[in-house]
Amino acid sequence: MAVSMREVDSAFQGAGQRAGLEIWCIENSKPLPVPKSFYGKFFTGDAYLVLKTTALKNGALRNDIHYWLGKDANQEQATAAAIKTVELDAALGGRSVQYREVQGHETERFCLIFKPCIIPQPGKVASGFKHTEGIGLERKIRLFICKGKHAVHVKEVPFARSSLNHDDIFILDTKTKIFQFNGSNSSPQERAKALDVVQYVKDAYHDGKCDIATVEDGKLMADADAGEFWGFFGGFAPLSRKTTSEEETNGSTPKTKLFCFEKGHSLPVATDKLVRELLNTNKCYILDCEFEVFVWMGRSTSLEERKSASAAAEELSRGPGRPEAHIIRVIEGFETVMFRTMFSAWPQNVDVAVSEDSRGKVAALLKRQGLNVKGLMKATPLKEELQPYLDCTGNLQVWRVNGNIKDLLSPSEQSKFYSGDCYIFEYNYPGSDKDEYLLGTWFGKKSTEEERIAAISLTTEMVDSLKLQAVQARIYEGKEPIQFLSIFQSFIVYKGGISSGYKRLVVESAIEDETYREEGVALFRVQGSGPDNMQAIQVDLMASSLNSSYCYILHNGNSVFTWSGNLTSSIELELVERLLDVIKPNIQPKPHKEGSESEQFWSLLGGKGEYPSQSIKREQESDPHLFSCNFTKGNLKISEIHNFSQDDLMTEDVFYSVLLFVHLCLGWTARGFKDKTTSFKHWREIS
Repeated sequence: MAVSMREVDSAFQGAGQRAGLEIWCIENSKPLPVPKSFYGKFFTGDAYLVLKTTALKNGALRNDIHYWLGKDANQEQATAAAIKTVELDAALGGRSVQYREVQGHETERFCLIFKPCIIPQPGKVASGFKHTEGIGLERKIRLFICKGKHAVHVKEVPFARSSLNHDDIFILDTKTKIFQFNGSNSSPQERAKALDVVQYVKDAYHDGKCDIATVEDGKLMADADAGEFWGFFGGFAPLSRKTTSEEETNGSTPKTKLFCFEKGHSLPVATDKLVRELLNTNKCYILDCEFEVFVWMGRSTSLEERKSASAAAEELSRGPGRPEAHIIRVIEGFETVMFRTMFSAWPQNVDVAVSEDSRGKVAALLKRQGLNVKGLMKATPLKEELQPYLDCTGNLQVWRVNGNIKDLLSPSEQSKFYSGDCYIFEYNYPGSDKDEYLLGTWFGKKSTEEERIAAISLTTEMVDSLKLQAVQARIYEGKEPIQFLSIFQSFIVYKGGISSGYKRLVVESAIEDETYREEGVALFRVQGSGPDNMQAIQVDLMASSLNSSYCYILHNGNSVFTWSGNLTSSIELELVERLLDVIKPNIQPKPHKEGSESEQFWSLLGGKGEYPSQSIKREQESDPHLFSCNFTKGNLKISEIHNFSQDDLMTEDVFYSVLLFVHLCLGWTARGFKDKTTSFKHWREIS
């Protein structure tokens, strides 16, 4: 896409050059930069552009663009925001993922930018951003509902008893006091997050000078705060049960329609199933999934075509009778996982003619105007690393199995495993409407059968405590999937073990205890595809353990050596530096390249010897496969379901459905599906 500065709004000059946040407000169809003192303050009658620039661990910059529409913003503002978002993406090189946010229906990703919450103020921002801070919140009593354990969605509801229920948390903001009402069915995590919102309201709109009170649902007991709270509602009375909302009753499968945008018109694409081959690099497409609307922009499309397609998607989402939808715009070659899963088949490698022209031309134009373009030119690598299917920003806890009990590991030790031990990990992350839980066991190659059985039993107890809502995984050493490694990020496997089971095995079998000692001699093979997916595996201390396709770390106490094979790249060298900070921090290593090793290096390995020098072909991850398991008259029948969809999971003859990811072969088995609904839900979200 060729870009001229005449096509890009001057307000975007220099945007996205460094990590951080940048916000613009749409005023008279033009983007007006928002002062940093106003960041996080939104008005219901306005539309905003929010650019979040993240510095990745490899030094590149990633840009995410959101445009937010207040509930009172008009169609002209919404269209202008959609068009200006495309211009901003063009100024950044045409690689950003762009999200449409609507007041009251914001994505988790957007809410996490503005912690602890967003509370839009009524009205429009005054010219020059001179709007009186806090106006509207102190003039009347307001009632808010809080939802979410990670990113909190705060929404104003009518100030009435009928708005309260037993399942949620409410905040009543009065002139001199803020009440937090905890529904009896709310969770401790939700209550803790709501308390952050209460503190935010106190600091932002009461100058930190007001009282705070907590009221527990169903526990009146002559409590003065509870009596005062219910006094605002005309006195205490039992709450009615929460009525099922329209969103909750709508359990039907969203209808998916694909439109080709051509010459200013959206034309339906007639097809029985969605495949990647339907998308032409010279055109823009709109994929309408009812609750999500995707705009796919081919690499060869012009800026005007992208603007027109975005405006058409905005108009489509505002159609009569439609539910509120998120609009997500993706560029060819940089599609999100969610977009790819809408297609029945998406090839692992798509030949896309990607060039640096767009970003380079914009950078050159900005540079001539005296702006620093260092951050703009250092873009995300063109070769997109395989993205994990799980949200890798959640909470992780790890336990080591020690006999029949589990010992919780500290955060600094939870990515360091021993081959003779078993581990249990619990990972929870925000889902679309609630927290998702992943419970797993990791079995070292030298672990004992007794501790493996204990690990499974302990994990089952944890699953039961979560009311069977968790997905289970069973991981074996050497077969770790990318999801697992992305959660742990820097993963180290030591020889030996420190559990009671392994120690007993060493004594009873009279075998050598090869447990890693920090002050001893050890050799580690470094592998992985990037900073978010790297491993250090302790291997046998001998020359034959080397391989020209890998890098290694060798240490003897505080003497540290690194070795890089002739077939390694700069990525592997970077991983060595990062893993050194975990294995031997604050020690300067002695680097060695293959063919120029020192005598001391070979001496620690027991002498020079032969090792593999051929290039190792990394196996590519392939598409998931779904298998149906059916018990009939005592016989188990397993059959693969091709081109599977929701119907395959909902048919009555499917007794138990198990997802087997071929790219996670023997390493990750999805378990714990207790009903057909759970099976389909998990399939939709992570496959």
